[in-house]
Amino acid sequence: MSEKTKVDSKKMHEETRQVELVIGKILRVGVITSAIVILIGIAMYFINGGGGYDSGFPRRFSAIFSGIAAGKSYAVIMLGVFFLILTPVLRVVVSIYAFYKENDKLYVIITTAVLIILIFAMMMGYRS
Repeated sequence: MSEKTKVDSKKMHEETRQVELVIGKILRVGVITSAIVILIGIAMYFINGGGGYDSGFPRRFSAIFSGIAAGKSYAVIMLGVFFLILTPVLRVVVSIYAFYKENDKLYVIITTAVLIILIFAMMMGYRS
């Protein structure tokens, strides 16, 4: 192996390691943030003596955000669940970037297809 090839290989390995560390941090921060928000919602539930809704959890973003503004515990819990769902989606986005930096076009295409499927599934769930 030439010296330039060794340097390029080492640099690419270091970039891959940095991306892996960023992905790990995103997953940790997402899960911890979600858990904190859910725990705040549970505490609000016990303090307020209920969820603040007569018919279950809010399901639309507008209902969640207006419920948070009104201090409804179920809305806070649903925000935590939303953060939990968003965490692996962010991981997919970072993976697309990582594969792009590695010039791995096949995995960029596959991971982009996964992201499109995730977004499509979320939109279909949002409509129902």
